[in-house]
Amino acid sequence: MQAYAAKEAGGKLEKQPLSLPDLPSNFVKIKVHYCGVCHSDLSMINNEWGMSQYPLVAGHEVAGEITEVGNAVSKHKVGDLVGLGWHADYCEACSSCDTGDHNLCASAQPTIVHRAGGFAQYVQASETSVVELPQGIDIKSVGPLFCGGITVFNPLVQFDIKPTDSVAVIGIGGLGHIALQFLNAWGCKVTAFTSSDNKADEAKQMGADYVVNSKDKEQIESVHGQFDLIISTVNVKLDWDLYLSTLKPKGRLHFVGATLEPLNVGAFSLIGGQKSISGSPVGSPDVIRKMLSFATQHNIKPMVEMFPMSEINNAISHLEEGKARYRVVLQADFD
Repeated sequence: MQAYAAKEAGGKLEKQPLSLPDLPSNFVKIKVHYCGVCHSDLSMINNEWGMSQYPLVAGHEVAGEITEVGNAVSKHKVGDLVGLGWHADYCEACSSCDTGDHNLCASAQPTIVHRAGGFAQYVQASETSVVELPQGIDIKSVGPLFCGGITVFNPLVQFDIKPTDSVAVIGIGGLGHIALQFLNAWGCKVTAFTSSDNKADEAKQMGADYVVNSKDKEQIESVHGQFDLIISTVNVKLDWDLYLSTLKPKGRLHFVGATLEPLNVGAFSLIGGQKSISGSPVGSPDVIRKMLSFATQHNIKPMVEMFPMSEINNAISHLEEGKARYRVVLQADFD
């Protein structure tokens, strides 16, 4: 098959032939129709996490069609339209897998680590990690739901968020703009924290009831004690004690954005109101199915910009330069 691969850290992606391994008995082969470009792809291409192997084929927000199934596959058939996210396989034997928390499996295999991802004609993954697309969902824009979407949907399920809850989102970008849509449809009172005043109107169109400038300390102080949950999607250091002060008693500050600096938090910011700090990765296949059903029912879609796969380097530059509004999706155009 043909794939777009980086030959070295930070290198441009080049089209090249690639041989896939024999299909394992519990795996399916997917013809890639669309694939999102995520910041995690950029991190892997640039070897920011120190685990990339080259040539590297990234891409883990896949939407496509099953063209082959292993002889032990029972959940899918040839012709099914499916999606694939961050994980391509699980151990199926640990306590996390046994209880449906596959995303917490310590032996889970990422789609783009030590294997070829979705910047290619085909991708292979275990039948458990592949999720069938519900009828009526937009296949062109669904890919980002398999990473960005499930990352912000998963906390709503895990923490039993209620329609009466007041929830804030820090950062209205690739993750945050989907979170606003989910929370609005969930029935919550929704606040957007954003550093960009020009995003205020868009944030309200996407579901925010209120918008607070995250650079304005007085504005943040004005929402003291208001939130049951804050979801942080950003990767920068903020005044976390200040944000903790905006939580109600027993409120939670939850991280899905991978800020690389340590969290400087005073213990009394937590103790006084019995507050919590937590984090989570993507969701399990079961929660992904719930998310897709919810998105279909409420017509929730990521806002995407489309590029042909052949213009993949332009798409990556567009994302790296912060120009994406809000997710980038590649359409396969192999010969």
